[in-house]
Amino acid sequence: MNNVRFDAIVVGAGLSGNAAAYTMAKQGLNVLQLECGEYPGSKNVQGAILYAKSLEEIIPDFRENAPLERHVIEQRMWTMGDSSHVGMHYRSDDFNEEKPNRYTIIRAQFDKWFSREVREVGATLLCETTVTELLCDASGRVIGVRTDRNAGKVFADVVVLAEGVNGLVGQRSDLREEVESDQVALAVKEMHFLPHEVIEARFNLKGDEGVVIEAMGTITDGMTGTGFLYTNQKSISVGIGCIVSDFAESETTPYDLLEVFKNHPSIKPLIEGSECKEYASHLIPEGGYNAIPELYGDGWLVVGDAVQSVNSVHREGSNMAMTTGRIAGEAIVWLHRRRDEMTKANLAEYRKRLEDIFLMKDLKKYRKIPGFLESNNHVFTLYPELFSDAAQAWFRVDGTDKRSEEKQIVGSFRKSRSVLGLVGDAFKLARAWR
Repeated sequence: MNNVRFDAIVVGAGLSGNAAAYTMAKQGLNVLQLECGEYPGSKNVQGAILYAKSLEEIIPDFRENAPLERHVIEQRMWTMGDSSHVGMHYRSDDFNEEKPNRYTIIRAQFDKWFSREVREVGATLLCETTVTELLCDASGRVIGVRTDRNAGKVFADVVVLAEGVNGLVGQRSDLREEVESDQVALAVKEMHFLPHEVIEARFNLKGDEGVVIEAMGTITDGMTGTGFLYTNQKSISVGIGCIVSDFAESETTPYDLLEVFKNHPSIKPLIEGSECKEYASHLIPEGGYNAIPELYGDGWLVVGDAVQSVNSVHREGSNMAMTTGRIAGEAIVWLHRRRDEMTKANLAEYRKRLEDIFLMKDLKKYRKIPGFLESNNHVFTLYPELFSDAAQAWFRVDGTDKRSEEKQIVGSFRKSRSVLGLVGDAFKLARAWR
């Protein structure tokens, strides 16, 4: 490969890497995509939500053959105590539209499909190929990559790093710092298999309809994190994740948390009788806008999870990853057609385009949320129990007069933290939200 040159090299075949490679190859660029896994998706174990809009902008007719599980018609959001949950949910038949807004997917299957689409538009894919370092010229400009294959140097005008939240190639090449442990979450997930009709009955579904449950509270043992449950065609993805720095300070393991979550009275009946066939873990960027690293330089740019492209408030990630890949590809195509060199100054077009769309605007809007949650862990401990106690007192009819019940509710808040403390936290959260 030493004498081969490409217009662009993409390191990684996940959502962002596939989006970037597809966008460039579709427009006629000679693209090489390198994946260290056995096949695209072999290392992507996430049970995910796919937001259709971002993929439509890349492959408008994706619904015709993409491996989609269920389109989501109901969202449940739970705050969980030790034996209860207080929540809200939204269900609408409007989501049974001709082109649904979001789907559950299984990444291993979906990424295989996406990669086939990338190759069909002309990109070259090499799997089981690890990029060991970036190649630079005398001025420090990236001009290609070195791989672990024989004669493993490959040259290109630009290298797109779509290697995930760790960004090891970028770190080894001093393009970025190692991600901080308080800026990334470790999530563990199991796949529980049930007959299609059982899933329909338990979640009040028909056909390809799906339900998503996202939960927070005492299930994370005082750590910053959330649990989730997604319905697939013949399986249920159930998992939980917390900030890595919290795990480092705790004696609780991710597996311990998952076992408690699965056995919670609100979750256990939903997966009862299922067969667990898969257990996996993955890292999720949670640092938000303030943790975004350098996104581009002479001959290189970064896409996907390494961009910290996750909106933790709205639980968006897959759409943002694909969007960074698409925008990077479009910026490179634009420069290529102008015959502009892939310098740092010119690749600033990538950041500019990200700033012009929803992605950077949303990340900037919620930039204070990670800090608020990190410094207010009672959001995951105290308040869920208080909400549960209040609901218990409100709904239990035992001969106690209502005024006394109301005093009991207010009294529990006063003893635990005080109403003023709760109001103060509400104002702090509102400021962070803005």
